[in-house]
Amino acid sequence: MQTDLLQEARRQAEICNACRYCEGYCSVFPALHAERAFSDGALTQLANLCHNCRGCYYACQYTAPHEFDLNLPQALANVRQDSWEDLAFPRAAGQAFHKNGALIAVATVLGFALMFWAARALGSNGGEGFYTVLSHNAMVAIFLPAFVFPLISIGVSLRRYWKRVGAKPLKAAHVIKALQEAAMLKNLKGGHGDGCNFEDEDRFSHARRMAHHAVMYGFLLCFASTSVATVMHYMFAMPAPYGLISLPKLLGISGGVLMVAGCIEMIRLKLRSDRNLGANAAFGGEVAFVGLLGFVGFSGLTLFVLGQSAIMPALLAIHLGAVLAFFLLMPFTKMAHGFYRLTALTADAAQRE
Repeated sequence: MQTDLLQEARRQAEICNACRYCEGYCSVFPALHAERAFSDGALTQLANLCHNCRGCYYACQYTAPHEFDLNLPQALANVRQDSWEDLAFPRAAGQAFHKNGALIAVATVLGFALMFWAARALGSNGGEGFYTVLSHNAMVAIFLPAFVFPLISIGVSLRRYWKRVGAKPLKAAHVIKALQEAAMLKNLKGGHGDGCNFEDEDRFSHARRMAHHAVMYGFLLCFASTSVATVMHYMFAMPAPYGLISLPKLLGISGGVLMVAGCIEMIRLKLRSDRNLGANAAFGGEVAFVGLLGFVGFSGLTLFVLGQSAIMPALLAIHLGAVLAFFLLMPFTKMAHGFYRLTALTADAAQRE
């Protein structure tokens, strides 16, 4: 990791530890105040506990023009970003996406879309719906490795993280506690439950928390849709296509709508926010990831609406290209932050026991 980023975060954490004005703001400060000295691992843990709500910055009396020049949200964001790149497996892929996120996302989607368009030659074996374009077996052969690779990559990264922060032995109770906090996005409520100041110093809002909720639960609904369809196909011999009033369709449509709406709102909030309170170098990569995730949902909904039209094969190629790009890039994009933050919350629950 970059030593200068850690040194700056350590300087600011030591000042915050002496002040303690922000003690009740979020999970960062109880964990920060429990430390006497800040190792590299402790700073990595604090950085991944931080949700960048920015309330502490606007409440702080030691920000510029004070000589202490504190900007804890940015200091932790820089360490957090650097930790994701350093812990990524493989490391080079993590560094590449955050520096050229938009270009990589667009090129990957288009490349995979062209691959699926060309794969029509492998074609259909007489199936219905989308399977008239590409057979079920061909889709499974392509997407199964693409699903397994991110799991392995993220698993290696989180194992590195757990070792780096020196977390205590894991217990089921710690995971349950972390899942409860993540499910409610507790740390985006702000210090007093009024919301965070992500957009503006004087405006407390739950907009960012609601957008995260929409994206998170929209993604989970889409994942549930695919899982249910897989069970119906293999266990109950009920292959797609499915009718509108079917569990896979109901879950997928509702999840897609939530995901698209949440991504649009997240991009709007990011464009309105002060970039100097986050990791500036990662801004393009963050927006690229949110755009990619929103496009996955949008292309899926478009495919549903126009699935019986003449342009269905082209739409299917674009949608499948976006989905494949999303899964393969997931360990190196902002999507990884969900896994790191859940792990940080778990480690924090273990530390507080």
